[in-house]
Amino acid sequence: MNQALIEQIVKEIMASMNGAEVNTEKNEKNQWVKVDVKHDYPLAEKWPELIKTPTGKSLDEINLKGVIDGDVKPEDIRISPETLELQAQIADSMGRKQFAANLRRAAELIAIPDKRILEIYNALRPYRSTKDELLAIADELEHQYHAKMNAKLVREAAEVYELRDRLRKDSE
Repeated sequence: MNQALIEQIVKEIMASMNGAEVNTEKNEKNQWVKVDVKHDYPLAEKWPELIKTPTGKSLDEINLKGVIDGDVKPEDIRISPETLELQAQIADSMGRKQFAANLRRAAELIAIPDKRILEIYNALRPYRSTKDELLAIADELEHQYHAKMNAKLVREAAEVYELRDRLRKDSE
């Protein structure tokens, strides 16, 4: 997918999130330019052309033959941030705001290595981290990975853990 098309899709996604009516059209290359998220669920059935893996494979390229032949690798079957955003828009259009927010947080996490996600998960368990450590994780998420929603969540956890006395105490 080219950069201009991605930018156009993002603009239309943002417009639809603000309640604007968006029509479905194709450009001269038969690529989707606009989607109507209120009528396009499930995406995999109605608009499979919109769904690409982070490596650029389309849904029809992900099949058993490809796996057997070695053409489909583990990184080819991961979801892309763009697909999660489309799913979040559908959730929004159905009034499922919290689910949409969860999908958007998940989209932010795609850029973070799995090992680091597990480290952060463990750090967020009660009594595992100090407030400063959690705030450092939030800063890392925001500045290194541009995961602002997840950074906000970690900051909120640090505040709640402090109020509920669930932070690790530094040894004195």
